[in-house]
Formats: sequence, C-alpha cells, structure tokens
Amino acid sequence: MRCPFCGNEETQVKDSRPTEDHTAIRRRRSCSECGQRFTTFERVQLREMTVVKAGGRKQPFDRDKVMKSMQVALQKRPVEFEKIEKVTTGIVRKLESEGEHEIKSEQIGAEVMNALKDLDAVGYIRYASVYKDFREPDDFNDFLEEAQRLQNKK
Repeated sequence: MRCPFCGNEETQVKDSRPTEDHTAIRRRRSCSECGQRFTTFERVQLREMTVVKAGGRKQPFDRDKVMKSMQVALQKRPVEFEKIEKVTTGIVRKLESEGEHEIKSEQIGAEVMNALKDLDAVGYIRYASVYKDFREPDDFNDFLEEAQRLQNKK
C-alpha cells in the first residue's frame, strides 16, 4: 500500500480489525519512510460496476461518492457516521446483487433517496433538492408537500 503522505510503497500493517457492521476490515498502517500513520479499509467487491451518467458518459462506480453525498445531505443532522456507513453498504450490496455491470446514475440517486427517506426527513429533502434539480420554487413546494404527506402516513 502506497503511503498517502510521501508515496513510499513500503508500509506496515500495525493493527487489523473488522468494522462494526463486519462489512470491511480496517487496517492501521505505518510508513517505513516518513513514519506517518494512516488507515485503509478492505471491502468485498462482488463485481465491477460502471455508472452511466445522464449524458451517456460512463465512469467506474465509486462507493465513496454515494457515502459523501449522503454525508452532505445529513450534515449537522443527528445521524451517526456508522449509520451512514451501514446504509451505504446496503445500497452498494443491492446494486451489486442486481447483476448489472452498468448502472444508471438515476438508479443510484433513487436508492439514496429511498434510504434517506427512512433515515432522516431533512436529509431526504436536502438530497432531493439537488437530485431532482428543482428549477422553480413551485417544484420545491410540490416536493415538500408530497414529503409531508409521506411523513404523516408513518
């Protein structure tokens, strides 16, 4: 594993342990060149997935992008990092289990929306405001009314 600080390829694993949800191995590493310590995660990847963007452009699937988008939506909300990690793992497993190598970005966005709907109403609305690409205030109001109806049914 290459050191992120100095680029040295000689690093040592100092400690390994499973994450709380047992979906990854957390490895604490130390660089033999600069002495810096850093953490890596090892996860099972069932298949290589490619994201097909709205314009047809393709790029490799990146689990961290899913997680970061949820973290942005849930910023300053009372949702623990471990919960976001667990939900992200669930989304990735669901996408992998469908067996498709190419996944539309809209499908990923819909999965994140569904997860956020159950996780945190404010995070759900924040994510939707970007994902749904509201053009006018009425678009946002319509969405909020629908979200309120869904919340009241719970």
